[in-house]
Amino acid sequence: MARILVVDDEVGIRELLSEILYDEGHTVELAENAAQARAARLRMRPDLVLLDIWMPDTDGVSLLKEWGSQGLLDMPVIMMSGHATIDTAVEATRIGAMDFLEKPITLQRLLKTVAAGLARGRAPHPAPATAPAMASAAVALEDELDPPVLSAAPSNEVPVTANGQLGSISLDQPLREARDEFERIYFEYHLVRESHSMTRVSERTGLERTHLYRKLKQLGIESARKRGA
Repeated sequence: MARILVVDDEVGIRELLSEILYDEGHTVELAENAAQARAARLRMRPDLVLLDIWMPDTDGVSLLKEWGSQGLLDMPVIMMSGHATIDTAVEATRIGAMDFLEKPITLQRLLKTVAAGLARGRAPHPAPATAPAMASAAVALEDELDPPVLSAAPSNEVPVTANGQLGSISLDQPLREARDEFERIYFEYHLVRESHSMTRVSERTGLERTHLYRKLKQLGIESARKRGA
C-alpha cells in the first residue's frame, strides 16, 4: 500500500512497528540512526517517515531540519518520543513534522496517524478540503480501520444436535479438548475474515498481540501470511 521508513534506535520498537505496519499491507524499511535514515530516504523515497526524536548520533529534530533545508521534506514525517517536551513537539511541527506520537504508542493512535499522514501525502495539493471532501475522507478512513462485515458472513447460530454435537465439536469430550476445538475454529474464522492481519485480529478478539501469537501457536494455527503473496 505504501512505503514507510521507521527510524528509531530501539530495536524492539523498530520491530514492533514494522510488524504492525506490515500486517496493514505496507512495505517497511528500518533505520536505527540518522545515517541509515538518510541513505534509506534517498534509496526508497518513502511515502511516510516515523522518526524518533532522541537518537545517539543526530537527533530527529535536527534530521528533520536538515531534510527541510535540502528540499527533501516532500513526504509526511511523524515524530515519536517518550521523553520529548511540548516545546520540542511544537518545534518539530513548526519545522515540518505532520504530527507527534508519544511513546508508548497505542495501536489505534498509530494506525489513525499513519492513515492521516498517507492521505495527506498523496493529496495533489495542500489546499484545505471542503466539508463534503472531509466527510468523505472520514468515512473512507473509518472503513479502512474497521472494514464492514460482508453480508455473506456465516450465521453466528450453531445448533446443538441431539447426539451432542455443537457444529463440528463433540460435547461428549473433556472440556479442555472441546474448548481447544472451539478456539481453533474461532481464531481461524477471524484470521480468514481479516486476511491474516494480526493487527485486526487482535482488535476483533480483544487479545494483546503477544497473547494472540502465543494462543495461535498453542492451537497449531499458522498465523503469518506469506510475504510477497
